[in-house]
Amino acid sequence: MSASKPLIGVTTYRQPGTTGVWSGEFAMIPSDYLEGVERAGGTIVLLPPQGLDAEGAARIVAGLDGVMLCGGRDVEPARYGQEPLETTEQSDTRRDNTEDLVLGAAIAAGLPILGICRGAQMLNVHRGGTLIQHVPDVIGDTRYQRGGGEYTMMDVSLVEGTALHGLYDGRTSVGPCAMYHHQAINQVGSGMVVSAWSPDGLIEAVELENYPFGVAVQWHPEKTLEDLTLFEALISAATTYRKKN
Repeated sequence: MSASKPLIGVTTYRQPGTTGVWSGEFAMIPSDYLEGVERAGGTIVLLPPQGLDAEGAARIVAGLDGVMLCGGRDVEPARYGQEPLETTEQSDTRRDNTEDLVLGAAIAAGLPILGICRGAQMLNVHRGGTLIQHVPDVIGDTRYQRGGGEYTMMDVSLVEGTALHGLYDGRTSVGPCAMYHHQAINQVGSGMVVSAWSPDGLIEAVELENYPFGVAVQWHPEKTLEDLTLFEALISAATTYRKKN
């Protein structure tokens, strides 16, 4: 019964692309993200970068049961009080603004939230946190983003007592997780806690404190769909939210 499935807003890119004989600007997202939501039992609503204000974001959120912020280009450093480094990508300010407003409306409504890679960084910045603009400057190499679309597989340690720790049945670690990030969370935002660490001491997951479901991971669970834990947790929280609202 598809009508009973929760509606999950999934954020997208908006950038140049080509399909068939057509070239231009496209709103798009790799289908792996969508596959995760669909396999877990959700119905997908794409949320492209757009001109949006707080009222518009609230109207969008009012029609959803959950939201997933996907990976993508670097968040604009000005949002966390820094100048861009030479290694920082040109930001998509329209996407930054769209996701920031959607996050504000979602948190105000208590909407379930799952952040993936850039999504974790965006949530942290939204809450007043900061980012490491280039991880190799901290750890000395590119193991977290080798380039060429090659993911690094590694285990992460879970923090006891967090929601993420509970999702994985109290395990001390989870993996292998697919890593592809040259930025990472630095100072943690207000009302958030760290819920996973990498072997090098990088923050690999954060979550909103005292919140129904607000989990954000730095790795890419859409690349390891044999484990649907995070997607199923989002759909479960979204189903509960829908029943209450």
